[in-house]
Amino acid sequence: MRGGLLALVLLLFGASLAVGPVPWPWRLGDEVGWTIVWQLRVPRASLGLLIGGSLGLSGAILQGWLRNPLAEPGVIGVSACASFAAVCAFYGGLAAIVSLALPLAGILGAIVAVGLLAAAVRAGTGTVSLLLTGVAINAIAAALISLVLASSPNPFAFQEISLWLAGSIADRDLRYLAVSAPFMIGGGAIVLGAGRWLDALSLGEETARSLGADTKALGLRLTAGVGLMVGAATSVAGVIGFVGLIAPHLVRARVGYRPGATLWPATLVGAALVLAADILVRLLPTAYELQLGVFTSLVGAPFLVHVVRRSRAAWLAA
Repeated sequence: MRGGLLALVLLLFGASLAVGPVPWPWRLGDEVGWTIVWQLRVPRASLGLLIGGSLGLSGAILQGWLRNPLAEPGVIGVSACASFAAVCAFYGGLAAIVSLALPLAGILGAIVAVGLLAAAVRAGTGTVSLLLTGVAINAIAAALISLVLASSPNPFAFQEISLWLAGSIADRDLRYLAVSAPFMIGGGAIVLGAGRWLDALSLGEETARSLGADTKALGLRLTAGVGLMVGAATSVAGVIGFVGLIAPHLVRARVGYRPGATLWPATLVGAALVLAADILVRLLPTAYELQLGVFTSLVGAPFLVHVVRRSRAAWLAA
C-alpha cells in the first residue's frame, strides 16, 4: 500500500511541475522556461507535497490522540489559531523585518490550540463536547482575525491578508520553501516515531501508562509536532482545510483502524490530495485561478457531513 501511494505522489509531483501556461522547456537553452520551472513550479510542487503531507499526518495524529474521528486542524481551530498569530505578524510588520516571524507565529498559534484541546481531553470532555470546543476556538480565532483586518488602515494590506487566508501555494518562490520546509519536516520527524505509543494512548491515558507510556512527555511531543507542521503550513499557504480530515479516513480501514499504522499512509494521501487539488485549480477554465483552500473546502465540507452522519449512526447503534 505504501509503495503504491508513494508512486502516486511522485506522479502527481511530476505532473505539478509540468502543468502551467508555459510549456515544459525541453531545450536546455530555454532560459526563461527553466527559470519558471525552478523559481515557481519546483517551490509550488514541493510546498504542495510538504503541506499536504503535514496536514494529513496532523489529522491522523489528532484523530488518534483525541480519540475523535472529526478532529482535523481546520475543523477544531488549530489552523484558525495559526492564522490569527500569522495575521498578527503580518499586521505588526514583523513578517517584513524577520523572515522567520511568520512561521514562528503560526507555530505558536497552532501549539496554543492543540494544548487547549489536549487539556479538554484530559478533563474528560466527550466526543461531541470536544468538537464543540474546537468549533468555539475556531470562532474566536476567526473573530479576532476579522477584528485585526477591520483595524487595518491599508486597504491593500487588507486585500493581501484576505487572499492569503483563502489558502494558496501559487506564486510561492524558493524563499517560502526554505523558511517553512525545516519546520514541517522537523514536526513530522517528531511524531512519526510515536505510532506505537499513539496506539496505546488511543485506549485512554490510564491504559497507556499501564503499558509503559510517559503520557505527559508523549503529549508534549505530539503537541510540538502538530504545532510545527500546521503552523508552518498555514503561515506559508493560509488555510487549506479538510485535508487532515479526509486523508486518515481514506486509509484507516486498510490498516486495521490502528492510529499508529495510519500515520505514514495518511501523510502520503494528504500530499497526493493537495498536489491533485493544486493541479485541478490550474486546469479549471476560470478567469482567475481558484484559491486552493476554497477548492479543498468545497470538496471537504460534504465529506465532513458524511463523516458526521456515519458517526451519528454508529452512536445510535451503540
